[in-house]
Amino acid sequence: MSGCDRIRILSVEDHPVFREGLRFVIDAQADMELVAQASDADEAVAEFKRINPDVTLMDVRLPGASGTEALIAIRKISPTARVVMLTTSDGEGDIHNALKAGAVAYVLKSMPKDDLLNVIRAVHSGKKHFPAEVAMRLAGHFADDELTRREIQVLELIRDGNRNNQIADQLSISETTVNFHIRNIVDKLEAKDRTHAVIVALRRGLLPI
Repeated sequence: MSGCDRIRILSVEDHPVFREGLRFVIDAQADMELVAQASDADEAVAEFKRINPDVTLMDVRLPGASGTEALIAIRKISPTARVVMLTTSDGEGDIHNALKAGAVAYVLKSMPKDDLLNVIRAVHSGKKHFPAEVAMRLAGHFADDELTRREIQVLELIRDGNRNNQIADQLSISETTVNFHIRNIVDKLEAKDRTHAVIVALRRGLLPI
C-alpha cells in the first residue's frame, strides 16, 4: 500500500512509554502511518495545522490544557476533524465533555490493540465508536440533553394512556402546545410516533417502567 493510501495519524500523548508503544503498533500496520506526535494541547493544535491528519488519537488528560480543550481548538480549525479520545478516564464528565466537543470515538487505553486498530479504521471510514461501557455511563447525560422536564412529563402521561386533550388539561397547557412537545419528543428520540417514542424512552431508561 502506497503512502498516500495509508491512514495518516496524529498521536497526542504525554506518557513516553505509551506513546512509543502506540507508534510501534501503528507502524506495523500496512494501512496506517503515524505522521506526527504531540505531548500537550498546544503541540497537538500546532501539529494538526501542520499536517492535517486523517485521524487524531487524543489523550483526555494532558499537562496544561486538557485533550478536550485541544479537541475544541482542532474542531475550530477543521469542523470535520476525526478525533478519537484514547484515555484511561472513564468518568462521565470527561466522556460527556469530549462528545459535546465533537469526538467521533471515546475508547479506553485498556482496549485490545486489534480493537483499537479497528476503531481507527472505522472512524477513518466515517463511522463513530462508543463502547457499551461508555454508552451506559452517558445514559443520564443524554437523557438530560435530549428531553426537557416538560417533555418527560408529556411522555409519562402518554405512557399512562392519556390522549392529547387530557395531557393538556393535566398540565394546564393548550393542546397545540402538547402537539408541539410531542413532535419534539418524536424527533429527538427518532421515533415513528408518540407510542413508539414511549417504547424508545422505556428502553433507554428515560422513563420508569
